Amino acid sequence: MTSVKTLAVVGSGTMGHGIGQLAAMQAIDVRVFDVDSAALDRARSGVRTSLDRFVKKGSISQEQSDNILGRMSFVNDLDKAVSGADVVVEAVPEVLELKQKVFADLDSRADESTLLATNTSQLSITAIASVTSHPERVVGMHFFNPPVMMRLVEIIRGTLTSDEMLDRTVALAEQLGKESVVCQRDAPGFITTRAIMALRLECIRIYEEGIASMEDLDKAMRLAFNHPMGQFELNDYNGLDIALQGSRNLREAYGERFAPPPSLVSRVAAGRLGRKTGGGWYDYPTD
Repeated sequence: MTSVKTLAVVGSGTMGHGIGQLAAMQAIDVRVFDVDSAALDRARSGVRTSLDRFVKKGSISQEQSDNILGRMSFVNDLDKAVSGADVVVEAVPEVLELKQKVFADLDSRADESTLLATNTSQLSITAIASVTSHPERVVGMHFFNPPVMMRLVEIIRGTLTSDEMLDRTVALAEQLGKESVVCQRDAPGFITTRAIMALRLECIRIYEEGIASMEDLDKAMRLAFNHPMGQFELNDYNGLDIALQGSRNLREAYGERFAPPPSLVSRVAAGRLGRKTGGGWYDYPTD
């Protein structure tokens, strides 16, 4: 199968520029698109900071770092971003209507042979693809944060995703140096979000019931199950607002077992969203 030479990313946030960096590190030419020029500047800076860490650790040379960044362009012209791209990966916020707007745009702008992938962690691939004239080329490609470090890519087949496009996505994951799993049915939460949300919500309930502290629950997850982070630590890293929305989405699909616990709802209402706001379950001093 022909390897990917050019990849476009729509959305320059943490996941977007992380996916772009990952591809550039595998010698793929990358175009990162965003409507916000300031966001593109932050994305470029984020990639440089990440690459500097690799140089400091001795994982890559300064010359390699410069070459990787040199393979990346940061643009606010969507036509320029997607023209001639083998693959476009959408990485905008987890709002169905927003993703549908992006895919309707991509449908008319990207080449007909271009694979269109969404980085959603839980939204319906079929619903996202429904606004396109070629839903068979739309597939879920869920990367994990940070994309450069996490080994897994979760691939999701929409109702109309073709075998060819699914195979191309699996091959792309391999080209990026990742392991992949395939969710064969477009079910809410797919594989990983559904499983981890059940664990996360149960940890929160155990804490709310006074059975164990957050610290001990996180310690138990790390030491008993060899998880690199406990659920409260991981939730702070990814964002409590993301967890709350995920819980509500899965509750709608599967019932009360995914209902958001009160302490999660109250923290989000208070603006305690995790590391990005200086505090979530734990506090993170900014000085």
